[in-house]
Amino acid sequence: MTVDLQPAIDHPFTGLRAEQVADLGPLTTGKVRDVIDLGDRLALVATDRISAFDHVLGTVPYRGQVLNQLAAWWFERIADVVPSHLIDVPDPNVTIGRKCTTLPVEVVVRGRLSGSTSTALWTRYAAGERTIYGLGFPDGMAKNDALEHPVITPTTKAAAGAHDEPISERDLVAQGLVDGELWEQVRTVALAVFARGVSLAAEAGLVLVDTKYEFGLDEDGVLTIIDEVHTPDSSRFWRAATVHERQAEGLEPENLDKEFVRLAYVANGYRGEGVPPAMTPELAVQAAGVYQEAFEALTGQVLAPGRYPAAERVEAALRNVR
Repeated sequence: MTVDLQPAIDHPFTGLRAEQVADLGPLTTGKVRDVIDLGDRLALVATDRISAFDHVLGTVPYRGQVLNQLAAWWFERIADVVPSHLIDVPDPNVTIGRKCTTLPVEVVVRGRLSGSTSTALWTRYAAGERTIYGLGFPDGMAKNDALEHPVITPTTKAAAGAHDEPISERDLVAQGLVDGELWEQVRTVALAVFARGVSLAAEAGLVLVDTKYEFGLDEDGVLTIIDEVHTPDSSRFWRAATVHERQAEGLEPENLDKEFVRLAYVANGYRGEGVPPAMTPELAVQAAGVYQEAFEALTGQVLAPGRYPAAERVEAALRNVR
């Protein structure tokens, strides 16, 4: 590793205290980030809290900084495809974004027949389904095989504490969640962004497996990509060099994303029922290394995180953007 990760375990960044930003704007604390309303803009403060199985499992050092900086890097590289909400990154933990009206669906793009959850393509395919989410799949495919063409499997945006629910493209239009013309634009843009991601990931020695995008409309009604793009939290990446070898040996690919943490919990017997065990320092450091490796492989930059604690630095950055 190029960064000493262990010291951060003792001082995890857990977000801002309400009293620190009381005069900046309303503060909303979510599972893994804080949002501060700056009037005409939003400050998105990514923390090191990491969630999976609908629980916050603990903290991963520098996770927030990786997500913010990597998403900003991607936004620059897809600007010719779709505008983003990003305005500025005044601190490694903070992005300033324009306000948008969020569309009520999230867009999942998949390039592989993979996954292990009950709604995953592979789970349903292995159970004998050949028409999944209104999409047809041929016989004879194996787990993790590349699809002939990437497919879109949208989900609803669930309320806090609930699961996103898969929905077909036909039903989301029929239910009036997004009108047909706008959905076609979303679909076209999502596939184009995913194609750009696959290409840049391949140049970095990675496989972009699948991803989730969020879209909104800016104040002029222009389709805008929001939240984050192609980070270890929003996407799955594999090390390309070992995919075929591991598949031949019956092994899962090497993940450079949040799935690394999820699989570690599953390996130790936890699958989402009840309260999850605490994140161990060892797993936190390993996960930080995974996030760092993904960042450095994609951007070609060495991660240079700010030192902890970060809250005071974030507060100062937010005051400077006013």
